[in-house]
Parts: sequence; C-alpha cells; structure tokens
Amino acid sequence: MGESVKYKKHISPPRLILLAFVLFIAVGTLLLKLPISAAGESISWLDALFTATSAVCVNGLAVIDTGSSFSTFGQVVIMILMQIGGLGFMTLGVVIALLLGKKIRLRQQIVLQHTTQATSRRGLLQLSLYIFFISFIFELIATIILTIRWSADMGLAQASFYALFHSVSAFNNAGFALWSDSLSGYMSDPVINMTIMTLFIFGGLGYIVIVELFQKRSWKKFSLHTKIVLATSAALIVIGFVLLLVLESLNPETFQNLTWGERIAAALFQSTTPRSAGFNTIDIHSMLSASQLILIFLMFIGASSGGTGGGIKTNTFVVLILATINTFRGGGQIHVFQRKIANETVMRALAVVMSSLACVLFVALLLTITEGMLEEHFLEVLFEATSAFSTTGLSMGLTTELSPIGKVIVSITMFVGRLGPLTLAYALATKKKSNKVGYPEDHVLIG
Repeated sequence: MGESVKYKKHISPPRLILLAFVLFIAVGTLLLKLPISAAGESISWLDALFTATSAVCVNGLAVIDTGSSFSTFGQVVIMILMQIGGLGFMTLGVVIALLLGKKIRLRQQIVLQHTTQATSRRGLLQLSLYIFFISFIFELIATIILTIRWSADMGLAQASFYALFHSVSAFNNAGFALWSDSLSGYMSDPVINMTIMTLFIFGGLGYIVIVELFQKRSWKKFSLHTKIVLATSAALIVIGFVLLLVLESLNPETFQNLTWGERIAAALFQSTTPRSAGFNTIDIHSMLSASQLILIFLMFIGASSGGTGGGIKTNTFVVLILATINTFRGGGQIHVFQRKIANETVMRALAVVMSSLACVLFVALLLTITEGMLEEHFLEVLFEATSAFSTTGLSMGLTTELSPIGKVIVSITMFVGRLGPLTLAYALATKKKSNKVGYPEDHVLIG
C-alpha cells in the first residue's frame, strides 16, 4: 500500500515513457553528430536529430543516405537506437535487472505494463524475458541466413554486419537500409525477400501473439486479440498483394518488364512492407497513383498492438469496421469470434482513429505550405505525412528534399506517431470518475 501511494507521487508512466524517448533521441543525436559517426563531412545537427528520431521511433525515413553518410560507428549507433525503440527501453532494463538478480518494484512493473501494452501485471516479468529472447532468436537466425547469402557478394565481415543491421531493422519494423535504393537490388531474391518479410511480419504481429503461437498452437486456444491480429493481417496482405499485382502489371515503369515470378515477389513484398516495415524493392515514386493510395491506406492501418510497428493498428481498424457493420445491421451487441466487444473499446478505437487522421491531415497541410508543393504533388505530401505518422518510413522522394522547417515537422510527426496513439490509449484506459451530474438524453441527426 505504501509503495502504491509513493508511486502516485512520481511521474505517470506515459510521461515517463515520453521523457525516456526524448532522452534516447537526445543521446542519439549527440552520438551521430560526433565526427567519428560521419563517413565523410560532418553531419549537421538537424540531420543528426532527424536520423536519431527516425531510429528511436523505428520509422526509417532518412534525409541522408545511411550507407554512405555514416561510418560503421554511426551505423552501429543507429542499429542500437532501432533496437531500443522497437524492443522498449523498459523491457531491456527489466531483463538486465533480472539477469543481475535485482528486484523489480511495483512502479517499474506499472511502467513495463504500459510499454508492453499488457492487460495486467500478471506474468509481466516472464513476458519481458519472452520478448527479449524472441527478438534475439529471430534476429540471430536471420543474421546467419543473410550472412551466408551476402557473403557471396561481399566479404564475410561486411556481410555479417549488413546481415545484423538489416535483421535488427526488419524485426523492429524500422526500415533503415544500407543501400540508397533500399532492397531494390534484391527484388527477385527469394532468400532475402522471405527473410526480411518474415522478420517484419512477426515483429508487427506483436510479442503477445508470437508467445501464444508458440505456446498454444491451436486456433481454438488463441485469445480474441491474437485471432483478430492473425485474421486481419492475413486479409490485408492478400488484398494488398492482389490489388498491387493487378494495378502495377499495367505500369510500364514497374512491373510490365518483369517476369510473373518477379511480379509476384515484388507485389507480395510491397503489400506487407507498408504495414510499418519501410523497406521497398521497387521505386515507390514510379508506382501508379492508385497503388500509392493503397500504400497510404495500409500505412495508416499499420501493424498490430503490442508489436514493433506503428499506425492506428489492426485491432483498432477491425473494431471500427465491426462497429460500422453492426450499425448497418441495426445495432445491438458487437461481437466477433463468439466474443463480445465492449462499447468502451469502440469509443477508444474511434478516438485513436480520429486523432490520428487529424494529425496526418494537419501535417500534410503544413508540408504543403513549407515545401511549396503544388496541387499535383499533394499525394506525395500526404504519402510523406502518413509514412511519418505511422512510423513506416516509405517515401516517394520528398524526404531528401525537405527544407529545414520540413525536417522539424516530420521529426515531430514521427515522435507523435510513435507515442501519440499509445499515450492516448493509456489516458483512455485509466479509470475516470463517473460524472455525478445526469443530463437528459436527446437526439442528433446523423447522415
């Protein structure tokens, strides 16, 4: 009881998480600004800040080329920032404390609950260990596979580093690559495509889902959360794949000169990467406007709650879709997979979507003004704003041409996108005192 009272006197978990992200971004900026971090000329403070923010927020947008502008030291700093941003600073801290035999106090458990988005504090410490080892195993296996593959193209030492960097980047849905054209050079390579896709798909599913997949291994035993995540993720991948394959097969600048095997590989990769991964195997700017709009839609939805990706999350999207369908059917109980969804959950989902949509449109408006973009370039601006907010990292080419003010706006958007919906969810999840004043019910015309 005493510890609970003591906790209330401290800073709240959402604010602590926010301050921790600010601290890591600040430290990352200082490290990337060091002369040892640059491969050539010194990196400007603004570019260092942008890169650090993008890495910690596991976004992947880059104003300078990661492979040629940063030294090995700078790239290692970026890799560590991506790991911290994706895995979670509190999870890392708890794992280190457990390994050192330290006791995890109530306050630390409450903060950990917020960072992992767990529904309760039961089994949190075990979940932290699961999260750490899941990340370690996925990244280790992928590093070995990619090292073997790339050792044929480069020396073993360089292949090992490239493999580790891209494994960390992919599993944490960061999207940073050491090639200026991302993974376009390996568009038809099945080993690299499947390895990278497996990493960011599982990273986006969320640790709770991965743990259930390995522990329960039965659809009937899965929780409602896991069922929604798996079903929605599969549906979005299939729908995105079919639409992109059909549309881009009509585009002479992307798919028309490719074999059907290459088209299928490219369409599958591009249908999964907007879900917050940020890699690309074809030039986004050369895609049809309809395809780019599909990518915007997929980026806005993003990954799943509890995962390393961003966006409004698949769970939020499904809840609103179910609520809409239920309204068309005349109302009543909202349910899926023989489970009822509480009205409070629907209201939280609505709040997240509306606030996220408002943020994306506001940022697009600001960039249209600061970057002097004409009307015919609005889709490019909307794409950039959505990518920044959803922490996806895909770009149609605007990122490298941003003005100093534009870089600041996009940096803030990446930060808000990483923390905004989460912080809002935390605020809505806390218990509110019921209003003692009762008001008469009235009707408002809708539609």
